[in-house]
Amino acid sequence: MRTIQFREAICEAMSEEMRRDETIYLMGEEVAEYNGAYKASKGMLDEFGAKRVIDTPISEMGFSGIAVGSAMNGNRPIVEYMTFNFSLVGIDQIINNAAKMRQMSGGQFNIPIVFRGPTASAGQLAATHSQAFESWFANCPGLKVIVPSNPYDAKGLLKSAIRDDDPVIFMESEQMYGDKGEVPEEEYLIPIGVADIKRPGKDVTIVSFGKIIKEAFLAAEELAKEGIDCEIIDLRTIRPMDHKTIIDSVKKTNRLVILEESWPFGNISTEITYQVQSQAFDYLDAPIIKINTADTPAPYSPVLLAEWLPNSNDVVKAVKKVCYA
Repeated sequence: MRTIQFREAICEAMSEEMRRDETIYLMGEEVAEYNGAYKASKGMLDEFGAKRVIDTPISEMGFSGIAVGSAMNGNRPIVEYMTFNFSLVGIDQIINNAAKMRQMSGGQFNIPIVFRGPTASAGQLAATHSQAFESWFANCPGLKVIVPSNPYDAKGLLKSAIRDDDPVIFMESEQMYGDKGEVPEEEYLIPIGVADIKRPGKDVTIVSFGKIIKEAFLAAEELAKEGIDCEIIDLRTIRPMDHKTIIDSVKKTNRLVILEESWPFGNISTEITYQVQSQAFDYLDAPIIKINTADTPAPYSPVLLAEWLPNSNDVVKAVKKVCYA
């Protein structure tokens, strides 16, 4: 099977869907002439033209609103944010229009729209450009939230998101665009709302998603040397969440560690903790541990940033704690 970059998987997903359906178009800052800020739309302007690959002004509120209105009138826009930090400028359109329009219109309007771009930290980008927004958007009914961790999942899930009749938040990472992985040349779709057991194991369940899951794999390799067998679940979709896969795993391993690149208060790992204790409390042999960033804005200093972010050593310590090792 061929190996391609994460950015190429994103580009292929958008291009294949645009060839299939002429109502789909891409809009955002630098998506056309510059081939995308991270080259995720490379070559698309040449193939589809300026009416379907549209460079926008630096006005997230404006082009997000245009996309919502366009979706209400039968189109299927893909909106790229250079970073989801910039989506804060357009969040009123996402939350108050895209997410709520179907209910407010009594089902008269679907909003088939994908808002995509990078989330969370990406090196020395400091406090205002290093925020994880998964839990922000997952808190809103009417939005689906997807955070893939590899090129294969990214392509299959993005194609499903584009075909979905509801608004989807599709979150990537600046630090994953160059990641390589096996991706089939033939068409495939990955269903929204289905987690994936990336590494089967019997001693402890580790749940994670997005780029930070790499630290879980590193930790699992180290722990295996000490005879601790970790099962790693990649959520892939944050909302709707696949609770069953998590619960079934915890019933087998009796222990749970959650790794998430976000602030510790009111996040996705908090929700998972609640669901597991309410549905599988009697199966737990140790308290659940969740691993998050420090409860501060992201620092600029690389030394402080390394302390702020979760890493594989944090995972190793947490797993040993729940295993009483």
